[in-house]
Amino acid sequence: MSSKLQIDIQFASPAIEAAINQVASNTLLKKWIKAATNKVGLITIRFVNSAESKKMNASYRNKDKPTNVLTFSYALDQESLNADIILCLPVIQKEAKEQNKNIKSHLAHLVIHGCLHAQGYDHEIPKQAKKMEALEIKLLSGLGFSNPYTPQ
Repeated sequence: MSSKLQIDIQFASPAIEAAINQVASNTLLKKWIKAATNKVGLITIRFVNSAESKKMNASYRNKDKPTNVLTFSYALDQESLNADIILCLPVIQKEAKEQNKNIKSHLAHLVIHGCLHAQGYDHEIPKQAKKMEALEIKLLSGLGFSNPYTPQ
């Protein structure tokens, strides 16, 4: 295995790629990912449309609607990980608008959120959620973003 983290960034369409590039460059996306993990391995991050997100959410989570982020962790140990993180741009844009959040900060939050899921963090149980949210707040603060859980 490589001694560093490989990051593959994919876009479902040129339009999604153009929209993401207006918010964050690939270099910035990689910076956010690297801030969220010190493991080696491979993270593939894919930006999709609502139809692809809805199909994947239905197939893997039995929820018949698009979602902001889906994380698939294939291998995880003390030093390394291998995961796919699927981000749905239309859902992220809609949430940012509804929550009165800056799209860049919301995207950074969801990239960090997906990376933490890839490392085994979860938020189904309140104690786990509190731990995951505290780490998200700390990581985002280190990147210059405000607490995503406080009303804007």
